[in-house]
Amino acid sequence: MVGANGCGKTTLLRLVTGELAPDAGQVILGRHVRLGYAAQEAGIRSQETGEENCTVYEAALEVSRHLMDMEHELEEIHRQLHDHHSPELLHKQEELQTAYERGGGLTYKARTKSALIGLGFLEEDHTKPAHLLSGGQNVKLRLGRLLLSGAELLLLDEPTNHLDVLAIRWLEDFLSAYPGTIILVSHDRYFLDRVATKTAALAHGRLTVYKGGYSAYLKQKQEQDELTRRHYDNQMAEIHRIEGIIEQQKRFNQERNYITIASKQKQIDRLKADLVAPDYRLRELSFKFPSVPVTGNEVLRICGLSKSFGANHLFSDLNILIEKGDRVFILGANGCGKTTLLNILRRQLKAEEGYFVWGANVRVGSYDQSLSNIRSNKTVLDEVWDSFRTLTHTEIRSALGLFLFSGNDVFKPVTALSGGERARIALLKLLMSGANVLLLDEPTNHLDIPSREALEHALTQFEGTIIAVSHDRFLVKKLATKVLRLSPDGLHPCDVESAMDMKPNSAAAHPRSRPAGTPNEYHRKKEEASRQRRLATALTRCEAEIAALEQSINLLHAQLEANADNYEAILCLSAELRELEQRLEDQMALWEELSGEVG
Repeated sequence: MVGANGCGKTTLLRLVTGELAPDAGQVILGRHVRLGYAAQEAGIRSQETGEENCTVYEAALEVSRHLMDMEHELEEIHRQLHDHHSPELLHKQEELQTAYERGGGLTYKARTKSALIGLGFLEEDHTKPAHLLSGGQNVKLRLGRLLLSGAELLLLDEPTNHLDVLAIRWLEDFLSAYPGTIILVSHDRYFLDRVATKTAALAHGRLTVYKGGYSAYLKQKQEQDELTRRHYDNQMAEIHRIEGIIEQQKRFNQERNYITIASKQKQIDRLKADLVAPDYRLRELSFKFPSVPVTGNEVLRICGLSKSFGANHLFSDLNILIEKGDRVFILGANGCGKTTLLNILRRQLKAEEGYFVWGANVRVGSYDQSLSNIRSNKTVLDEVWDSFRTLTHTEIRSALGLFLFSGNDVFKPVTALSGGERARIALLKLLMSGANVLLLDEPTNHLDIPSREALEHALTQFEGTIIAVSHDRFLVKKLATKVLRLSPDGLHPCDVESAMDMKPNSAAAHPRSRPAGTPNEYHRKKEEASRQRRLATALTRCEAEIAALEQSINLLHAQLEANADNYEAILCLSAELRELEQRLEDQMALWEELSGEVG
């Protein structure tokens, strides 16, 4: 089931479960249908397991309590048969053993462990107390219990939330082989293509069912929209024709003409009652994002980068060259260090070893998942317009329209917006900022499918370079020119298709289980010498960049003095001066960092 945020998808699931009562109509479940429901943010509760301090494995196993009870009963019968032979007990044992095996008693423990590992729990996590899990792990545990329950009807609301690519891939395989019926809500279009046999689109209070997954639904919907558009145009032409007749009859001003007018008006009312307006959302938008300054061919060079937090080693010896126009997507398991790497590139964290260098004329813009800079009391229109005062009202409205803010939506206060709406504003401001390199950390989180499509449409227009971390495989497949897989020993290029088909339980699936190597003294000294050479080269390059920037700044100061009476020239030169001074400040910070590391 797909649809925009707020259209009623979760409400519909809650109506099916009986948690909500309908205003009209009824929900009818088949006889003896067991229903399982996983809400978006529901965690595991101690009363669900019967034990407050049970482990993760015990909590997952509790869903098979009926099989464990059968085991205990079989053990008791076996003990009784050992004491005395009884035909009744033998018959009971045979029936119970058959029911036990038919219910999956021989494999339920293995299936439980497989589900936990598939959802991203390491083997050492299985013995961890369930009440100590994080919020995301809690949701995954509840999902695992539901999948193992054997319910005939599963209702899953955003089941891929909190899952990395490996866990999502495992879930796809599990659900594809599931013998029951599944109704799921998801914004993960690649996931929907893999799992769904039908797609139900909820919009404007109506639910329309299409055959196939999301891509099949899109094709059918486009064909349907075209038919709707043609029908709408024909109906509007007929309405205009009849309105012309009414105007003509009014001019005649005879009694019989008013009878004709009333008849024709009823005809118009009938046509309008059945009229369905087509969706012109993207077709009518003409806004184009501003051109960005051209960078040098070499946008970012990363050499020997390493990072750990205490004993938790994330990665080492990262080496990559990113060039102008690249759209690089970094994939990897949760916790492998993807966000940490972006934070190092933003200079919010320091690497332990190695360095990175931004290329010439690079202006970096960053998307902050916390949306901390989108919390004002302004309206949506003013929030964007105040940052880009040189644009006209029409241009701002067109830009907002591209990100699905239309009509009275632009006058909403920012404080009243949902997380997805604030995310759209943050992404729009980033794309309008003039940055020519974008650092995006999970940009489609919080976004529904229409918003994701709007973002993709905007990013395809972007003329600069993109470095992104994302679990949205549809976005990766559509935009990526390079895909890198992050693991403890580096960044490894892979093609898009193999990145989409990452299998769980691979060597890269659980980086924390990787044993740390202990290189001998010779290799350690060799690596250190190599690192020092790289640092010295970077320091020399940094000093040359500082000298060039200082020379350019001095030249701009001279131009400002020469144009003291030219207001427009002063504005232009001052903006260029601020940019150069910011770059000089960044290079000075890099110089201090490199100087401290060069031996």
